[in-house]
Amino acid sequence: MRRTTIAAALASTIVVAMLTGACGSGSQKASTAPATTTTVDLRPPADLPGVQTFSNLTQNHVRGTVNYPQTPPVGGDHAPIWQNCGFYSKPIVTEQGVHSMEHGAVWITYAPDLPADQVAVLRDLAHSQTYVLVSPFPGLPAPVVASAWGVQLGLLSATDAELARFVKYYRNGPQTKEPGASCSGASGSPE
Repeated sequence: MRRTTIAAALASTIVVAMLTGACGSGSQKASTAPATTTTVDLRPPADLPGVQTFSNLTQNHVRGTVNYPQTPPVGGDHAPIWQNCGFYSKPIVTEQGVHSMEHGAVWITYAPDLPADQVAVLRDLAHSQTYVLVSPFPGLPAPVVASAWGVQLGLLSATDAELARFVKYYRNGPQTKEPGASCSGASGSPE
């Protein structure tokens, strides 16, 4: 009987430790533990060419600036607080945008000099759906870049039909690391 009680107490302790270590637990410390990796099929639908995939991305909460290997980032260590999804006309904190992608957001970044009519298309897209984050980002490799955790697509225009298909497939898609996590109630005031 005593072994059963000890085993049950140990199991409860492990569950509590797992839950308090989850995103949003309030912990502000950077984790030094390796990121957990889950095998997820990140291949895009066959009719969505040009999507790049990235793997072995860490998921630690850290303070300060992170040097990401991609511009814009597609995942990795990030701020403990996420960016509220929506449209922003000014750049956001990169590490908060990465956290939003962990929650299932598609982060659409655009060149600061993108024509106003194309920015309006992106604003409408952000206003019409949840889990879409839009902001300018200097130094992009294309005028518009759509990113979700571990995947990215560069586009020449905000009106490119591939953008809508990327958002449809990857917004809370199979690559989402924390399905059901919030994309509101944190940092930023969308416009």
